[in-house]
Amino acid sequence: MILVALIAGAAGIIGCAPPTQNVQVRTWSDLNGIRNNLGAVYVLANDLDSTTAGYEQLASPTANNGKGWQPIGTIDSSFYGSFDGQGHEIRDLFIDRPAERDVGLFGAVYNQTTTLIENLGVVNAKVTGQDYVGILAGTNYGTISSCYSSGNVTGDEYVGALVGGNAAAVSACYSIGSVVGGTLVGGLLGGNTGTVGNSYSVTSAIGDSRVGGLTGGNGGTVSNCYSAGSVGGNDDIGGLVGADFDGTVTNSFWDTQTSGQAASSGGIGKTTVEMKTTATFSGAGWNIIGVTSPTTRNASYTWNMVNGSTYPFLSSQST
Repeated sequence: MILVALIAGAAGIIGCAPPTQNVQVRTWSDLNGIRNNLGAVYVLANDLDSTTAGYEQLASPTANNGKGWQPIGTIDSSFYGSFDGQGHEIRDLFIDRPAERDVGLFGAVYNQTTTLIENLGVVNAKVTGQDYVGILAGTNYGTISSCYSSGNVTGDEYVGALVGGNAAAVSACYSIGSVVGGTLVGGLLGGNTGTVGNSYSVTSAIGDSRVGGLTGGNGGTVSNCYSAGSVGGNDDIGGLVGADFDGTVTNSFWDTQTSGQAASSGGIGKTTVEMKTTATFSGAGWNIIGVTSPTTRNASYTWNMVNGSTYPFLSSQST
């Protein structure tokens, strides 16, 4: 199975620097400095975008001889600290590294016990890599929670709008945009051997083989998720999951009309009308409640939606 390579890559990744607590990130230079202490605890103090100090030198289309941002962490020297976005966004990220693997804001994230990336949006991004390519992270062996991404992603193998290859935990996340790749291409994750729960994608996913609206391949666990983006390719194409590798999919759905796909290697296909009906999800045991408008939030429930009008959205996501 091709997904075995994702797990095998974890061998030998280790972090030993003592953690530094609550390092403030206010500029692109601060963000770039994370690579000098991969095990520290970081907090994003404000939004970063193309007007923030350091952008031209570090994350713009002209940075690093046109390659843009250098991903934080590699498969041999991964990020193993924590990063709390505190609800802020990192905008306008540009990466053009078509011959490199582990490409994203973070290249490789490791440590299932302590590593946590949370409460962060990476939006209006343009990311190009070869293998293990995603806007937030190329490869994830840590925990990613309450994060989202938007933009365009291009790669060859393991290509996802949020994460290229996930071997740990992703929860309460979503993605919007487009993904184009070769094999193992997904609207949220390129490939999954970990767990993904309470997450969704409305990303367009196009590839050659093993292409899915949520994940291109699944050898892990998917629960309480949905996808509603268009999906296209040649072999092993699915509205929610492109190819199954002895994985498990429960209480998860895809839109058969917007995806253009009547089949999936896991999940339940629904029409657009059904996908915008609260009973579809409450009947599957989702912690969901109807609200009066897309800008209303009932934080007592994991999911909110305007019955008959919107797809489910996370109560934790910004308005």
